[in-house]
Amino acid sequence: MSSPGTFPPGFFERADERDDAEFYSVDRFVAHVDDRALRGISALYDELDVSGDVVDICSSWISHLPRRPRHLTVIGMNSAELASNPMADERIVADLNASPTLPSADASADFVTCAVSVDYLTKPLEVFAEVARTLRPGGLFVCTFSNRCFPTKAIRGWLGTDDRGRCAIVAAYFDATAGFDEPVVQIREPGAVGDPLYAVWATRSTDPTDPGDEGSPPGATGTVGP
Repeated sequence: MSSPGTFPPGFFERADERDDAEFYSVDRFVAHVDDRALRGISALYDELDVSGDVVDICSSWISHLPRRPRHLTVIGMNSAELASNPMADERIVADLNASPTLPSADASADFVTCAVSVDYLTKPLEVFAEVARTLRPGGLFVCTFSNRCFPTKAIRGWLGTDDRGRCAIVAAYFDATAGFDEPVVQIREPGAVGDPLYAVWATRSTDPTDPGDEGSPPGATGTVGP
């Protein structure tokens, strides 16, 4: 795994550095992107056949899955929102910025998802490494995002670029994490009216000797598709 020094100084800082537990203590039973983008997340999960044992990180009251998987673990900051997630089998309140570890056994998940929240991670390389540890070989980590966010809680590197730059940032996280194959970057439904939707995902390597592409710069990208 590359070091945070791979990214410019201040990249992971935020305008509001107060305890995230305070910010997320407010229940927000709302959608953070429009209905078309929400349907797009579910459609992508359907295309990728997100099923089996799934971990949804930075989760809330909805996980956007088109169907109930065998087991869904939701990890998020607000207990009331997690309690209202109808598909969840296990609910865990955890602050991944304060402690970037997942309470999951090694090679215990088929999929890990992160919907419209990767921009809030202040220690993304540590979290991505934990996801790689948690995934079974051949499993997928799927990140989706738009151009909407809580700007005081998003990292400065995210706010300082455009949408294609943000796709490159997430791809760089994968490139910098040992154990992932080359990431796929997609602009979903380009040109559609409403909130844009972007997706970046990668497969947990099936090669136990694969160390990953350590030290990739923030501008690195994977396979870009329409």
